Amino acid sequence: MHTPVITKGDYVHPTMKPYEIRGVKYYPTIVNVGDEFSGNASWYGPDFHGKATSNGETYNMHDMTAAHKTLPMNTIVKVTNKRNGLSTVVRINDRGPFVDTRIIDLSNMAANKINMLGTGTAPVTVEILGFSAKGQKNIPAQKELKGSPQDQILDGFALQIASFSKIEGALSTQEKYNNTDGYKTIIKDIETQNGRIFKVWLKGFRSEQEARDYKSLGNFKDSFIVRED
Repeated sequence: MHTPVITKGDYVHPTMKPYEIRGVKYYPTIVNVGDEFSGNASWYGPDFHGKATSNGETYNMHDMTAAHKTLPMNTIVKVTNKRNGLSTVVRINDRGPFVDTRIIDLSNMAANKINMLGTGTAPVTVEILGFSAKGQKNIPAQKELKGSPQDQILDGFALQIASFSKIEGALSTQEKYNNTDGYKTIIKDIETQNGRIFKVWLKGFRSEQEARDYKSLGNFKDSFIVRED
C-alpha cells in the first residue's frame, strides 16, 4: 500500500498551506501533544524509495517517517497496531494516504516495526508526542519533545473586518472588537496611490480553516481572509 503519485497539477505547494488532490481540498490541522486518533494505517515502500516527499525531502523507506493528510510537517507521532499492541514512533514528512478509510501511511521500516507488512493495512491509534524543528530529520528524544511547544502554530491568518481612510474610524473599530471571541484586533497602516488606508484585522486564528469557519458565522459582513506578514 502506498501514497498515490502527486503530480505538479495536483499539489499546490509542499508546505503547510492548504492543498488540493483530485478535487478535494485539505487543510493542515492544529493538534496538541496528547491528542489521539484512530483509523487504519497503510504503508509505502520500494515504488516511492528515492522520490521527493511533500515537504521536499527524499523518501527513504528505511527511515522512521510517515505520510498524513493534515498533520503539521515534523509532527512526531506514536503509532500502535491494535491487533498486536506493537508501537513505533515516526515523523510526518509527507502527505497521504488519499483513501478515506486510512489515516496514516507508514514507511516500510515503520510498518515492519509493528508487524503489518504482510497485511498491508492495520487498525491503529495515532498519538501526538511532539514536534521537531524544521529541517531536523532525526526523531527527538523524549526529553527534547517534552521541552518543545505543546501545540503547533501554522502560518498566520487573519480576518480583515474593516478599512478606513482616517485613523479615527480604525481606532474605534479596533477598540470595539478587540478580544471578540478571544481574537485580537490590529491596525495595518497601508500607503497606497490614493493615500493612506487603515485596515482593521482580527487575528489569532491558528489555521486558514479556523479563519474560514469563523468567517462563515457571518459576524462581520464583507470580511475576508488575509495572510499575516
